[in-house]
Amino acid sequence: MKRAFRKTLIFATTLLLADAAAAQQPIFYPAKGQSQQKQSNDTAQCHSWATQNTGVNPAALAQNAANQPPPPGPSGQRLGGAARGAAGGAAIGAIAGDAGKGAAAGAIVGTMAGGARQRRQAAAAQEQQQATQQQASQQMATWNRAVAACMTGRGYTAQ
Repeated sequence: MKRAFRKTLIFATTLLLADAAAAQQPIFYPAKGQSQQKQSNDTAQCHSWATQNTGVNPAALAQNAANQPPPPGPSGQRLGGAARGAAGGAAIGAIAGDAGKGAAAGAIVGTMAGGARQRRQAAAAQEQQQATQQQASQQMATWNRAVAACMTGRGYTAQ
């Protein structure tokens, strides 16, 4: 269930990124009476020019966003922590005279430690994903500015 939620979250984030990139793309008006065919040709040439001069390829950015791996799911950190804690607790409990109580206490502490480790890893993965999305957004903004500069140079008004 959590895995499906994460996949849905990633898909929604990708759509938002695509919408944000499209929303930032300027709209061009043919200020010098250019035909629709001329505007289409100029737009294609400016897209190519922007890609060459900025090093940003919008298609590759979209593909990278779509291929982002999902954040790591539960990976047994709690169970592993419980097992390690139980083993350590049993050893300490055996010295104190009651291995069973020691194992139980160790399992509880180990479960908590494993859960904390799992939360730290999930937070780090989410932070990395956000940084990647922000970088892609900045790259798209740079590319859109380059397209707008090119189209303005060809006699279009950009908004």
